[in-house]
Amino acid sequence: MSTSTSKAPKDAAHTTAAGSIAAPIYALVLAGGRSTRMQRDKAALAYHGRTQLEWAVSLLQPHAQRVFISVRPDQTGDPVRARFDQIVDTHENLGPAAGIMAAQAKHPQVAWLVLACDLPFLDNATLTHLIGARQPQRLATAYRSSHDGLPEPLCAIYEPASREPLLAHVAKGKDCPRKFLINSDVQLIDEPNPNALDNVNTPDEYGAAMAALSPAEIPGAKKIDAGTGRVHVGTKPGAGAAGARGATTTTPGSAAGATLNGAPADKRIKVQYYAILREQAGRSDESIVTAAHTPRDLYNELKSRYPFSLAPEMLRVAVNAEFGEWSQRLADGDSVVFIPPVAGG
Repeated sequence: MSTSTSKAPKDAAHTTAAGSIAAPIYALVLAGGRSTRMQRDKAALAYHGRTQLEWAVSLLQPHAQRVFISVRPDQTGDPVRARFDQIVDTHENLGPAAGIMAAQAKHPQVAWLVLACDLPFLDNATLTHLIGARQPQRLATAYRSSHDGLPEPLCAIYEPASREPLLAHVAKGKDCPRKFLINSDVQLIDEPNPNALDNVNTPDEYGAAMAALSPAEIPGAKKIDAGTGRVHVGTKPGAGAAGARGATTTTPGSAAGATLNGAPADKRIKVQYYAILREQAGRSDESIVTAAHTPRDLYNELKSRYPFSLAPEMLRVAVNAEFGEWSQRLADGDSVVFIPPVAGG
């Protein structure tokens, strides 16, 4: 495989280590799902100042000759999807496999870089790494999940030779692309960014993703009432505690007393909870005064108050809109989000 450091044009043919020419790459964003668990169209969710579908297409454009989106027949005129080149599913109730099969049927001589539309943490480096590790002589190149070690089928390159085996897989009543990759000749590579392929399927996961990407964009961000100088969390200033479940109010500069474990207080931290942690805490956010030095210290303090069942190793932590380390130092005014695991691709 070529290791040239210069950036090849996106329409250049891929050359293998043996010198053979590989199929060109087209890209497909899977946007034909029904978003049942999210209860709203995932493709239309806003991240990075644009819809997630638009974001996904823009990420793929530098890496493929052409970019298409996969849609159901009833979605072709949808405003979110209408402006993109579309490939319409020809099979019903097959999930992502329907989109992949329709794309391979329309352009069978190209390799397809297939991408789910619900990956808000995906970055250009992850796509670049995937293409750089491509082995066209195999049926597919995919990432090995950082969660369970299994293939990630919805950020993967499917070679032209994978078409017939995938059709045979589906003909046997099997429509799971991951199981297809598990049982196929596939090049698996490790993720350079273990967060990049975390997908978002539910309202709680969407809230956690938005908190990690930009706390300022989500409801419940800290607001200060200019009239009273009081800090309100989870509701509009002056709306009262009924404005949000679990909302709390503190006064800047007040003597808030002891921390959760009774130690002297030295910093005020905004904490947000999602999914199972919200259920176990009985609230979505709160502002606490703590002597905790690190997110790990803070989580251990909170475990003494709430029946949290997840160990820190099962969670990710974000501090001030950026993924952080459990050992990093906390400062007064920090915003901390503990993020439960979400499903892989």
